[in-house]
Amino acid sequence: MTDPNGTGSAQHGHPGHNGDPGHGSAPSPQDARPVPAMPAAPPAPPEHGTMQLRAAHPEGPAPTGGQPSGHSGHSGHWPGGQNAPGQNPAGQQPPRPTEQPTTDFSAAPSPAAGTAGTGPAGPAGVELGKRDADEQAEAAERARQALGAVRAEVAKAVVGQDPAVTGLVVALLCRGHVLLEGVPGVAKTLLVRSLAAALSIDSKRIQFTPDLMPGDVTGSLVYDARSSEFSYQEGPVFTNLLLADEINRTPPKTQASLLEAMEERQVSVNGVARPLPDPFIVAATQNPVEFEGTYPLPEAQLDRFLLKLILPLPSRDDEVNVLHRHATGFDPRNLAAAGVTAVAGPADIAAARRAVERVQVAPAVLAYIVDLCRATRNSPAVALGVSPRGATALLATSRAWAWLTGRDYVTPDDVKALAMSTLRHRIQLRPEAEMEGATGDAVIEHVLAQVPAPI
Repeated sequence: MTDPNGTGSAQHGHPGHNGDPGHGSAPSPQDARPVPAMPAAPPAPPEHGTMQLRAAHPEGPAPTGGQPSGHSGHSGHWPGGQNAPGQNPAGQQPPRPTEQPTTDFSAAPSPAAGTAGTGPAGPAGVELGKRDADEQAEAAERARQALGAVRAEVAKAVVGQDPAVTGLVVALLCRGHVLLEGVPGVAKTLLVRSLAAALSIDSKRIQFTPDLMPGDVTGSLVYDARSSEFSYQEGPVFTNLLLADEINRTPPKTQASLLEAMEERQVSVNGVARPLPDPFIVAATQNPVEFEGTYPLPEAQLDRFLLKLILPLPSRDDEVNVLHRHATGFDPRNLAAAGVTAVAGPADIAAARRAVERVQVAPAVLAYIVDLCRATRNSPAVALGVSPRGATALLATSRAWAWLTGRDYVTPDDVKALAMSTLRHRIQLRPEAEMEGATGDAVIEHVLAQVPAPI
C-alpha cells in the first residue's frame, strides 16, 4: 500500500465517474511511489503537491520512550509478522527465560484477583501479562497484513490509486472521513466501491443533487396508517462506508445533515439520538472544475474531513492499461467478476485501531506538530489557519501511518508525510492571495520547509 501522498502503481483499468472511461491516478510528483507486491507492500503517505516526503524507514528498534530514531524517511514496508511464542496458562509454570516479549508489558492488564501464584507482581502475573501482550501483538500483525492485502484487491479494479487507498485505510484507523477531489472519470466512485468489497463492510451511495433533503440522508419519521403511528425509517447514512457522491451539488442545508453523523457518529431525529454502525466513514467526492450548480463546502464541514486526497489524471501507460482491461471484458459494475474479494473485515479494523492507540509520540514530535499548525496561522496569505482540531488530526494520521509502516513510535518524517493531505483543506486564504495564485498546498510546503524538525 502506498501512502495517500505518494504515487500508486498501475494494475488494472476501470470506468470512471458519470460514465466516462475509467482510469486510476498516474504516478507523478503528487502521487505515491511504486509499491512492492504483498505480503510486504509498502504504504505511502497522501500526496502533497510537489514535495516528495516519505515516511521514515526504521533500521533498528524504537528508541526508549518512543523517541524518533533520526533516520531520514523512505517508505516503510508492511513488515512480516513474527509469531510470539505460546504461553502456558497463568500459574502452571514461570515464563521461560529464552522467550522475548514482542511489546512493552508495562501497560498490560494485571491479572484478576484470585489468580494462582504470588499475585500481579509474581510469576503468574508476569506470565498472564506477557501472554495478553503476545496475543495483542499477533492480532495487530494479522490486521496489518490484512489491510496491506487490501491494496492488491483494489488494484484488480482500479489502476494506480494506491495513495488514495492508503488514505482511506488511514481514515478508517483514525475513525475519520475522506474528501476525494478529481475531475470526472478518475475512478473516485469505483475506488470506494472496491475498497468496501475488499474490506467486507457494508457500503451505500448517495447521489447529492440540488433537490436532496436532509431526511433523504439521515432518515425520517414515516406515518403508518394501519397502526396510526409514526415509525422511524433509517436513511442511507446507516452504513459502514458512505459514498457521498458530488457532495458539493446539494445545498448547504442538506450538506449540514452530515455534520452530526461525521462528528458524533449518531443521527438525531425528532429528539432521539440513534448511533451509527461501527466502523463508519464518509468518503465524499467533488469535482474541482465545475462551479455552475455547485455549493462550496463551508469551512465547518471541511474541517470534519480527516483527509483531502487529490486524484490526478493518469499517465499514458496507465491509460493504455485501462483500455486494455476494458478490451478484454472488464466490467466495473461486477467487482466479483474482476476478482475483488474480501481480505479484511471489521475485526481487523478494530484490532488495528487498538494497536494504533499504543503508538508512542515523543514530546518533541508533539511540539513539532503544534509548531507546524501555528505557522499556518501566521502566514500573510492566510485568513484562517489550521485549528487545534487540525493539529489533533495530524497527530492521529501520523500515528496510523507509523503503525502501517511497522513502527510503534512516530517520527518527524511521519508528520511530514501526512501533513499535506491532513491540513490542505483546513486553510482559508485571503482573497487577494487567491487572486495572486496562492494555494493552501503552497502554504503547507512553505511551512514544512521553514519549521525545523526535531532530530
